[in-house]
Amino acid sequence: MAQQATPVREARLGRPLGPQTAAVSGVAVLLPAGDEMSSRRPSPLLAAASVRALGRRLTRAGRDEGLAAHTVHYRYRGWNGSEAHLAKDAAWAADEAVRLYGDVPVCLIGVGMGGRAALRAGGHPAVNSVLAIAPWLPDEDMAAPPEPVKQLTGRRVLIVHGTDDGQCDPELSFRLATRAKKANRDVCRFEVHSEGHAMRHYRDEVAALAEDFTLGALFGRSFSRPVADALAAPPPLGLRMPLAVGFGKTLR
Repeated sequence: MAQQATPVREARLGRPLGPQTAAVSGVAVLLPAGDEMSSRRPSPLLAAASVRALGRRLTRAGRDEGLAAHTVHYRYRGWNGSEAHLAKDAAWAADEAVRLYGDVPVCLIGVGMGGRAALRAGGHPAVNSVLAIAPWLPDEDMAAPPEPVKQLTGRRVLIVHGTDDGQCDPELSFRLATRAKKANRDVCRFEVHSEGHAMRHYRDEVAALAEDFTLGALFGRSFSRPVADALAAPPPLGLRMPLAVGFGKTLR
């Protein structure tokens, strides 16, 4: 009996989130969380849950400017070492956004391992900005090269992380931001004090920060004063900016 060929897995973009716009002039590519190692295919519903609500919020806020938001459905659940499957899927998604909408700027927005994918794929020519929310990053090992940052040159980059995150070490995102800031002044990082990985008590503030940054980076809107100050401040001030209660309501 002839052996059946193993089907080739392909990444895909989900349907546009939120209200649709007639003419798209910027795209938010949302990268869900993943695992360090796994060859399993992610569950579409569970994987997208962490970013779907944010995507809908962004498209409502950016509808007049022509924002489209899509969730990436990965081929594999895991990063998988040197294969870096999630980063490759993120780069493919940026290509797909250009294929669908033409020469428009792309913001990569990732959560957890998706944050690592966003940072790694940030050098794609269409990407002008990267937002990493509680990114998973590998422990620094003297025997292994550090996580790259040169690809982020020329992009606006924002990282937000809870200081008590037990899943994704916030100190690692601070160290990466410090290295990235040396190559690119348009890097900032916000800390949510005494919050864990999900930053549940600051959920509205994190979403407002994401909206502020994404629409400012894609469409030239003025950043809120805290974001503008964080981008302008030298390290470590602009890399340990506290996310205040009420951001998005009282701090513009």
